[in-house]
Formats: sequence, structure tokens, C-alpha cells
Amino acid sequence: MITERPAQGRPSGLRAEPAEAGEGTAAKRDLRAVLGAYVALTKPRIVELLLVTTIPAMMLAAGGLPDLGLMAIVLVGGALAAGAASALNCYIDRDIDQLMRRTKRRPLPAHGVTPRAVLVFGFTLAVISVVLMAVFTNWLATALTAAAIFYYDVVYTLWLKRRTSQNTFWGGICGAAPVIIGWAAVTGGVAPMGWALFAVVFFWQMPHFYALAIKYKDDYARAGIPMLPVVRSAARVNREILVFTVLTVAASLAAWPLGLGPIYGAAALLVGGLFLAEAVLLVRRSRAGRPLRPMRLFHWSTTYLTILFIAVAVDALV
Repeated sequence: MITERPAQGRPSGLRAEPAEAGEGTAAKRDLRAVLGAYVALTKPRIVELLLVTTIPAMMLAAGGLPDLGLMAIVLVGGALAAGAASALNCYIDRDIDQLMRRTKRRPLPAHGVTPRAVLVFGFTLAVISVVLMAVFTNWLATALTAAAIFYYDVVYTLWLKRRTSQNTFWGGICGAAPVIIGWAAVTGGVAPMGWALFAVVFFWQMPHFYALAIKYKDDYARAGIPMLPVVRSAARVNREILVFTVLTVAASLAAWPLGLGPIYGAAALLVGGLFLAEAVLLVRRSRAGRPLRPMRLFHWSTTYLTILFIAVAVDALV
């Protein structure tokens, strides 16, 4: 807040006293902190990753560059929808976020914003995103956008996340939704190729998030969240990481003959092999009792998905 103080006889024409200048600087810092808190609530890194999959899917659906206006609407609407889902997730999870080292600095546990403000912010973003999609795209893309927000916050966050070790698996549905939302926005439907790319992102989420859950296993245990590495043996986690990495690579290769070319095929083979090799290395370290270094797999999985979908975009243009 900016508070005013009486001048108390300050001579006319002189600059503000240092204390008053300090108040202005503090106010600017406060404003930046509040704005930063609201941006953090939207989890920008997640939004960025979702958009990385949406744009190439739209390009492939259009057989090249889609209408730029439509692409802008889907990107803005998708970013707002993802931000809304993330903000509402922060509101729902505020009780457990303060217990976890990884999340205790988020705006709500850090008391940077109030729960009521976050709730209003999240619902406002959700309404704007759905209205944008409804006005400028089609009913299917709009329905999928609304369903993804609902699924993430109600089905996943409120129900699955705290009750089952399969929360990551079922939560993967909303994480892969941007692919088919983008496809539907361009064509009004979803072709087999769209579903194949959906499958890639869906299966990819298991090794990606299991690696993160291994790293923060104690955090999740402290908060009572039954992530797979918390409630199942290392052997079970290893097996699922390998199975879902194989399924991710298999889905990426299955997409190749559905209409993608040699650029995509070469990229899928190369980065898919490297992704699988990194998963195998983590499992071997686990079985040998060596330090797991799970964040290597976590970061490489992000690189894998980015390169794969860049290849989709390039193939759509050539």
C-alpha cells in the first residue's frame, strides 16, 4: 500500500525527502511482488510446455501454418486456461504446499496473496479462456478447454491426487489435452494423428513426473500425497518408468506413418532412443544402489518432448 504523509513544512520547490522517496520505491517493489505472485500462480513453465505441444499440433492439422488469428486465439486461450487451472490448483493445494519444501515458497504458503484473491483470479482466467474459445473457435475446442480445467482441478487435484498412487496416470489426460484442443480448433474434430500425438504426451508424463516424485519423495510423504515412489517399491517405480517410456517412444513412432515425414521419423528415432537410454540408466543406478540422479531423466524428458514437437512443426511445413 502507498501511504501519504503530511509535508510538515517542507519548503516549496525542494525534492521529496529521502523517506518519501523510499516509500515510493517500496510501493513499486510491493507492486512488482504482487504481480510476480500472480504470474507464479499460473506456473509459467507448465504453460510454456503445453504451448510447445499445441502449436505443432495445429500446424500439422492445418497442413502448414494455420490462420494466424486462430493460432493467436488458441495460444492466448490455452495459456489462460492452463494458468486458471494452475491458480485453482494452488488454491486447493494451499494446505499441503506449505508442508513441502518444493512448494512452500509459492504465493499462498508465502502469504503473498490471499486465498480469496487466488480463487477469484483463477475463476476469472477460466471464464475468459472459455469465452475466447467459444467466440473465436468451435464448440469442440471450447468444450475440451472447459473439460480440461474441470478435470485438472476437480477430478485430479481434489480427488485423485490425494487418494491413489495412480494419480499421475489419470492426471495425464488433462496434461495431453492441449494437443487435441489445438487440433479441434483447426479442423472441428480430432483425426487419428491428433490422437497419436495425444498418446505421446499422455504416456510421456509418467516417466517425467515419476522422476520428479523420486526427487521429492520425502516432501510428498510429509504432505500425505500417495505418489507412486512414496507408496510402492523402487522395483515397481522402475518398472513403470521403463514401461511408460517405451510406450511414449512407441506412440511417437506410431504417429510417423499417419502422415509425418522423414524429418519427424529421424527425430523420433534419435531422441526416443536417448530418452529410453536415460530411463534405463536411472533403473540401473537404482538396482545397483547408486545415487539415482532422477532430475537427469526429468530434464531430458522435457528436452525430448520439445525436440519431438519441433520436428512435428518442421514436417508440417515441408
